[in-house]
Amino acid sequence: MADAQLYEDTFTVTSVNDAKYDRVARISGTSADNLTALTLDINTDLYPLSTNDPVQLLLASTLSLDGAKDDAAKGWRPVAKGQEVTLADMWDYVCYGKVYRFEEGKGDNIKVYVSFGGLLMYLEGPYRKLTGLRVDWVYLLLKR
Repeated sequence: MADAQLYEDTFTVTSVNDAKYDRVARISGTSADNLTALTLDINTDLYPLSTNDPVQLLLASTLSLDGAKDDAAKGWRPVAKGQEVTLADMWDYVCYGKVYRFEEGKGDNIKVYVSFGGLLMYLEGPYRKLTGLRVDWVYLLLKR
């Protein structure tokens, strides 16, 4: 499973901006070690967050617990009772999107941009923490 988990960290929400859209807010946060900054658009009807809320974030290449690649024909949602358990069952908020851009930051930092069907995410942090990410499809998983 270690190969499927591309990035994991805990963030504290520092601001919530919900003035522009109904049901969508842009949250900002910092990691527990204050090395990584997060900006994320989130559906507030599905997963409301407030300032100072801690949130655990995982970026993964698959939802399979054994790290196997997803079967595109099957999808990730269980269609019948007794279907296998996935990472999605253990997290509160799940999105699927594409890492589409990297930029150099100050010093050893890099910037990573991800789109989840128009909901955007921006991560800036040390290269050594974000090195597992590449231009590819990823799952975003959040829980408190």
